Amino acid sequence: MRILTGQVSHETNTFANVQTTKELFKLWEWDHKEEIVKKHRKVRDYLGGIVDRAEELEIEILPTFSAFTYPSGLIMQEAFQSIKKELVQAIREYSDYDAVCFAMHGAGTVDGVDDLEGELMEMIRTEIGDEIPLVVTLDLHGNLTQKMVDHSDVLLGVNFYPHTDSYERGIEAVDVACQIVNGEVRPTSHLTKLPMMIPTSTTNLPPAKTINEYCWEAEKLPSVIDCTFFHGFPYTDIPDVGVSIITTTNDDPELAKELSAQTAKKLWEHRKEFIPEPISPKDGIKHALAESGAPIVINETSDNPGGGTPGDGTYLLEAMIESNLEKACFGYIFDPEVAEKAHEIGAGRYIDIELGGKTDNLHGQPLKLHAYVKCLSDGQFNQSSPMWQGTKVNLGKSARLVVNGVDVIVCSVKSQVLDEQIFKLHGIDVNEYKIVALKSSQHFRAAFEPIADKIITVDSPGLSTIDFTSFDYKRLKRPIFPLDREEEVVQAKTLTGENV
Repeated sequence: MRILTGQVSHETNTFANVQTTKELFKLWEWDHKEEIVKKHRKVRDYLGGIVDRAEELEIEILPTFSAFTYPSGLIMQEAFQSIKKELVQAIREYSDYDAVCFAMHGAGTVDGVDDLEGELMEMIRTEIGDEIPLVVTLDLHGNLTQKMVDHSDVLLGVNFYPHTDSYERGIEAVDVACQIVNGEVRPTSHLTKLPMMIPTSTTNLPPAKTINEYCWEAEKLPSVIDCTFFHGFPYTDIPDVGVSIITTTNDDPELAKELSAQTAKKLWEHRKEFIPEPISPKDGIKHALAESGAPIVINETSDNPGGGTPGDGTYLLEAMIESNLEKACFGYIFDPEVAEKAHEIGAGRYIDIELGGKTDNLHGQPLKLHAYVKCLSDGQFNQSSPMWQGTKVNLGKSARLVVNGVDVIVCSVKSQVLDEQIFKLHGIDVNEYKIVALKSSQHFRAAFEPIADKIITVDSPGLSTIDFTSFDYKRLKRPIFPLDREEEVVQAKTLTGENV
């Protein structure tokens, strides 16, 4: 058996002013053929699961093309056209294969094209024909569309946030593809979308955990292949934004429709539980200092690079510097200019800098600081988090600065903090600190929950804030919760025959 594989993955924040170019993709991943297999083999991500499972079953893997970059603004047409060209050429180099297992995201948006994944799935389907199974793994933050469903055989989303089950979804993709090829299943799927957006919500706690458990009960039915709760990505201003449920059965479309509707109803009943009360950076620090244990992790959810933000926001860092803290560290702020300056002057010296706040005017102003350069690094390490463990990370020239008692890590490549490795690289043992601050919404939990005494989430103006009213949405299907009155939302859905 031979399986074609590849990846195109991007989570698009349409409010971001940093456009997604071909160069941004190349900064992270723009790979061909065997490069893909070498990079992902034994790595706990989607492609790693696909590759490892295929090799375990002695299935021949036919790698095509892989493009991945960190979340950012609209994908430019030039990059999109290059991706399509590379992918089509790679697919056409193979003429004999049994199935396609592909990794995508679900919230990709191109300048002029709302649905990146739907477009690519349609293109792949045109190339491979209707008889070859197409199984696609997706991020649970995907804004799913009917076009995606129509041009694939099975869509498999991760269940967990942090996405610690990406590898398992890759394995499942291969297994399901084999079942289709062998005639064991005939998948049929139903997508139910809700008039609802939710902030980033970890799945090891209610209410997201509650909905997952409801999905898993449905999956116990003999003919159910998969039932997944997609959270959607609320920072993309397109009509198809929102949470959804997709259920896939073995040739039972009515059951798929019924289970999706039932799960959607359960999700709607819990809608208010998804909206947390925001805590400001200053209040977050006060709460942290009131705790007797350590370390207390403060995550700045409003400037989460994993949601397309600049990563150079200064609200939390400024509050920490002004608080005269002891045993506090901040990892990390994106500022290649300051990182370069630190490397030029060298460790053991002081520098005057303007740190952060350089990408836009939303995430805080640059901080004028007199900082001590404690140490320097190349920003390279192997990821140890249960999420995507084994990934080789390169954050470029990096530095550990000390400002008013706070250890501040500065890096040259934008990324959210997924584990403690960036701290270790700069000589910081987070277990010895009272406050450990970082930029992330939920993914950091996979590595930090086992070691943190408490986690405090703070919010401020930013491109991944939990306050949706701060965004100038123009293209959403309205009404939608929580932006509009619930009575309007319910009435609108009732009129279309989709009761919630």
